[in-house]
Amino acid sequence: MGKWSIGRKPGRALGLLLLVIVGFLVLRRSDWYNLIPAWLRHRQSGLQANGQYFMLEDSTFWIFGGSMHYFRVPKEYWRDRLLKMKACGLNTLTTYVPWNLHEPERGKFDFSGNLDLEAFVLMAAEIGLWVILRPGPYICSEIDLGGLPSWLLQDSGMRLRTTYKGFTEAVDLYFDHLMSRVVPLQYKHGGPIIAVQVENEYGSYNKDPAYMPYIKKALEDRGIVELLLTSDNKDGLQKGVMDGVLATINLQSHHEMQLLTNFLLSVQRVQPKMVMEYWTGWFDSWGGPHNILDSSEVLKTESAILDAGSSINLYMFHGGTNFGFINGAMHFHEYKSDVTSYDYDAVLTEAGDYTAKYFKLRGFFGSLSGVPLPPQPDLLPKTAYEPLRPDLYLSLWDALKYMEEPVNSEKPVNMENLPVNNGNGQSFGYILYETTIASSGILSGLVRDRGQVFVNTVSVGFLDYERKKIVIPLIQGYTRLRILVENRGRVNYGNNIDDQRKGLIGNIYLNDSPLKKFRIYSLDMKKSFFQRFSVDKWSPIPEVPTFPAFFLGALSISLSPFDTFMKLEGWEKGVVFINGQNLGRYWNIGPQETLYLPGAWLDQGSNQVIVFEEKMAGPVIQFTETPHLGRSQYLE
Repeated sequence: MGKWSIGRKPGRALGLLLLVIVGFLVLRRSDWYNLIPAWLRHRQSGLQANGQYFMLEDSTFWIFGGSMHYFRVPKEYWRDRLLKMKACGLNTLTTYVPWNLHEPERGKFDFSGNLDLEAFVLMAAEIGLWVILRPGPYICSEIDLGGLPSWLLQDSGMRLRTTYKGFTEAVDLYFDHLMSRVVPLQYKHGGPIIAVQVENEYGSYNKDPAYMPYIKKALEDRGIVELLLTSDNKDGLQKGVMDGVLATINLQSHHEMQLLTNFLLSVQRVQPKMVMEYWTGWFDSWGGPHNILDSSEVLKTESAILDAGSSINLYMFHGGTNFGFINGAMHFHEYKSDVTSYDYDAVLTEAGDYTAKYFKLRGFFGSLSGVPLPPQPDLLPKTAYEPLRPDLYLSLWDALKYMEEPVNSEKPVNMENLPVNNGNGQSFGYILYETTIASSGILSGLVRDRGQVFVNTVSVGFLDYERKKIVIPLIQGYTRLRILVENRGRVNYGNNIDDQRKGLIGNIYLNDSPLKKFRIYSLDMKKSFFQRFSVDKWSPIPEVPTFPAFFLGALSISLSPFDTFMKLEGWEKGVVFINGQNLGRYWNIGPQETLYLPGAWLDQGSNQVIVFEEKMAGPVIQFTETPHLGRSQYLE
């Protein structure tokens, strides 16, 4: 299905008109219409750049924005977080749209539950917030592959974020679907979306001069009529500016403000200034410190940005959580994957609690509003449940016989090209390679990202980016060699996103001879994965468990469930599942020491808890009312 426009295809135009009408009726039903001042009910011009100011219809408009990603926050808590945003004095919500989550298989779209973009945008409208949408297709956002679907990498010649045919054909199909949902939510159609961002920080990538014009046209051809923006940091601003699109900037220090705005003045003359991302904190990586930005520094920079005549968006206002395996990674000098928590030291904590930044910014924006701000919503209650002792156990090796038949292959196959998931490969989780060997020696090869090596069921070490060789001990006869590989997160920023295939990459060698005849198990750990493990498959936990293994327990809750944090002291590295929901990864190297468990995902009564542990299990799972984020490092 190619690109389309209202002018070229009347049938599509009629469908678009019907969507607009339905969207208008939905907006009326949500009472958004009644929240709009009378002078805005007859919409014509939308958000515009008029000299140095933004104008909404005929009035000067300042964007006081905050970023929050619907896919990182339980749907049950969206309203709470958005009300807190409104009560802080902000008037605009910004959000990314993750292609990889919305189209997990080619042509198969998911906008349900926690991915219900339309419900999120309409809820923001109901609360009285405008929306700036950042639909990508690439979004960075510290999410796996910057939000691009991993099935794109099945093409060995794929060139992401370019006009390479294999990429643009996939983008066209995705945008056909996505924009049919977005168009009715635009300002000029009665919705809250006042601006749309074209791609994301492309100036720092800049591999194809035809790419950004293609994305701009792809949006416009599908009915996007609101103000278009670009967004770039200091490394990409010079190459990120494009004709007909307002350039905005991303920064953390007010010292950068003058330099960047002077450059913008030189290339796009007098236009409204906008800091699309003022970084209120920063993300954390496994094995590193917890990053913190002082609240006084945030207020100082915020004030300086507004004093310079610029609108602003707080990135992040509320970070939320990298639930499941969606976290991204960085790989410049060394590979570093992002932790499960996306707390970001943001204005609201990971669990939606207030911070010193919130109170200072509320006071600041309140002084600008001219009218009293809405009252602050009460905090959601937290609790520390009694420690949970798992009852049952299933080693990975025993679990294999209950799984789908493995893929038999002469050579190793990477995750993305594994013939599973209706031909779309495997996106997330673990993958297990098995073959037989008849001698000891040196095992070597490229493993992405972390491979635990077993001789039969005995772990003999790891292969990863740093350790590319391992000694296989002396064995007798034919022995089973197993390599359990974890995709720790695909890189989300940088020039190497085309090289993010996971698993064993190419051949694996024993004494420089390539190994053959593999059995390959896809361990994606989706909900359907665990449905194979009925209660009769589990056993009591032995005194000395064989790892890796799954541990099963029940969390009993007598009253209404509250939010809590899981603490896996004594456990080493793995993943936690509650009632089928993947809470994310834990790892004792820190800095994250607890996993956020939303009360909305718990039931009154019994709750199933499954822990997949790679190496060492503790005696119990503990719960606490407060998160533990490890040693801290102050950002400059």
